[in-house]
Amino acid sequence: MSDSTPRSQELRIPSLARVEGETALHLRIHDGTVIEARLKIYEPPRFFEAFLRGRAHTEPPDLTSRICGICPVAYQMSACRAIEDACGVVVDGQLAALRRLLYCGEWIESQTLHIHMLHAPDFLGEDDVIGLSRLHLEHVRRGLRLKQAGNAVVELLGGRAIHPVNVRLGGFHRAPTRAELRPLEERLRTALDDAWDTVRWVAGFEFPDAECDADLLALAETGTYAIESGVPTVLPYSATSPPYSFPLRDFTDHVAEEQVAHSTALHSRLDGRRHLTGSLARWAVSGRLLSPLALQAAREAGLGDPPSHAGAGRGGEVCRNPYRSILVRAVEVLYAVEEALRIIAEYERPARPYAGVPARAGTGHGATEAPRGLLYHRYTFDGGGRVTDACIVPPTAQNQGAIEEDLRRLVQAGLDRGEGSEAELTRLCERAVRNHDPCISCSAHFLELDIERIH
Repeated sequence: MSDSTPRSQELRIPSLARVEGETALHLRIHDGTVIEARLKIYEPPRFFEAFLRGRAHTEPPDLTSRICGICPVAYQMSACRAIEDACGVVVDGQLAALRRLLYCGEWIESQTLHIHMLHAPDFLGEDDVIGLSRLHLEHVRRGLRLKQAGNAVVELLGGRAIHPVNVRLGGFHRAPTRAELRPLEERLRTALDDAWDTVRWVAGFEFPDAECDADLLALAETGTYAIESGVPTVLPYSATSPPYSFPLRDFTDHVAEEQVAHSTALHSRLDGRRHLTGSLARWAVSGRLLSPLALQAAREAGLGDPPSHAGAGRGGEVCRNPYRSILVRAVEVLYAVEEALRIIAEYERPARPYAGVPARAGTGHGATEAPRGLLYHRYTFDGGGRVTDACIVPPTAQNQGAIEEDLRRLVQAGLDRGEGSEAELTRLCERAVRNHDPCISCSAHFLELDIERIH
């Protein structure tokens, strides 16, 4: 920045593009130092936790799926697990396998949408996927095929691709036959090749040096890469602090939400510290439990070997570079396709499509790994099975503090390199936010930058 540059600046970015929903960014800079970064979510509050009160115990899965059109399965599965926990019911066997298959479908389509349509243009110098398609049409087409494969899984099991209607407490209204699942196999085998090609494609991107200064939080499950269940597990940022886990029932004792003046979304802190959930956290906590094929893809992509078991030290590589999150997402798509094929190959139609979940008084907790990270639900019911209290903690609310600090650091690095123009800072800020794929995604217009200079 030149000597004529004012000592203090305020940069106001009124809307962010290629992120779901409505959000803005406010940066305050003094003497070339970024002293504050605020991600301002200004969508009106939606009050789901309030209007769930008084509802029957069977209703939250369908109602909460309307929170998000991109990952409705995550909301349905977390709600089902919390309610079943309150009612003392465990869903296992083929019904649990079908739930994991459904979730794999959502991972495939949602992660693919982010990789190809929202994130890749940043690495290839394009404004959007339309520009990307002019020079990289084969990659866009591959992304569409992958997304369609994920949609096909969700549609077959859920009844439709968006806001599925076949999910219910205890399982499904109807379980598919083996013959009905068979057409998915051919489609998923093609998708497996596409997923491999996607990993190789994104591995060729140029990744700026960056590090996210936050603890990493993800579910962990014995013997498998956690998707639809698990125990909250933390890998602290400090190398001197050991990894630790805590019971899901204690989630809100560790993850505390607070209202901030600049956002209608709550901010969260994990045991008083910034934390990040999502693909980078899953890789750090459970990457060793990916399939051999997915681990091979990770190595070829440059991710190396994942960290060793959380309780056994820090061996392996913890990836904290938010730009490289696209690599982990691509590996997770490959894993989800492979996992879907495995489940279909081993499937036997259950005698009943659901287990009974009778209402009873109590409190239950549920969490799953949405594409963007850990999604927690808690419900309390009275003796008649009516909701008296509800708590939903989505991944983006947990990640906001880490995203803001990430923005501050990356903009500071840009200023130190001499990137001080409005256009340069706007581009840098957009990339920094999209690294985390916040679920505020898919607006049609690029942001406009308003700078207020303080003299």
